[in-house]
Amino acid sequence: MTDSVRVFQVDAFTSQRFCGNPAGVVLDADELSERDMQLLARELNNGDTAFVLRPDGPDHDLRLRFFTPRNEAAFVGHATVATHAVLASLQLEPRRRQKQRSGVVEVDTLPGNPPRIAFRQPPPALGRELAAEELDAVLESLALGRSDLDTRCPPQVVGRSSTRVLLGLGDAETLARARADSVRLRALSLRLGAPGYFLFTLRPDDPAVLTQARMFCPALGIEEDPVSGNAHALLGAYLLQHRLLDAATEPLPQLRTIEFNGAQGQHVGRPGRVAVTLELEQGRLHAVSICGEAVIVFESRVNF
Repeated sequence: MTDSVRVFQVDAFTSQRFCGNPAGVVLDADELSERDMQLLARELNNGDTAFVLRPDGPDHDLRLRFFTPRNEAAFVGHATVATHAVLASLQLEPRRRQKQRSGVVEVDTLPGNPPRIAFRQPPPALGRELAAEELDAVLESLALGRSDLDTRCPPQVVGRSSTRVLLGLGDAETLARARADSVRLRALSLRLGAPGYFLFTLRPDDPAVLTQARMFCPALGIEEDPVSGNAHALLGAYLLQHRLLDAATEPLPQLRTIEFNGAQGQHVGRPGRVAVTLELEQGRLHAVSICGEAVIVFESRVNF
């Protein structure tokens, strides 16, 4: 058993402390048991904590395990950004190929102060649209009605391991007005097979971004997630599918990338920004890259 581990508190998808999405990062965690990891994640009480491990094969440069205060997660975008921001702050060699339960993703550390971290994923799965009675139940649980929806945006289940219901709203005022009934949303998650609800608008009150969003995940123990990189990857694929990106009005075979910025977190006092890049090959979505900054809030050690 190791004597101690280095623990960092990091705010991701922001360049300012106490904004964005907080994550724990634990270095050199190979000697920790799974129980140790779960207990430490619970003690830190962030939405997610990343544990950095040595590689166990030739196809990757490091391994991460992600734990919420309640259980292990397959992949967490903001904790990935946080981890590589810590490695950059320690001036360690970039470890580009990252393995976790969901597979291997590519991570780039881009110059800047703070540096920008980008991770690249395969296209997410686009699932079914909600049935009428399902939609009404979701809207009622969010204190919304059908008149609050953006009619261009069909309510849809998107994703595989991190499945979300995507719900397009008419404007920023409607987005701010949403109120989640956590008990009802948890029950609906069992029926829908989606533990989270990602609400967004294409009519933000911030001219610097294309979208503003909120996300409720009570089934995961997260009442409202400040800023989600994974959900913005889902959003990018969704907007492309429904031709809701300005660039996508051009003939898709002529495009190689489409980029946009999304805002999230302002409704919980932790504003953040996510940059999304959609990579296309012959008119089809080939990969999604999520990019953001991160800032270290503090470093400590925990003895075992």
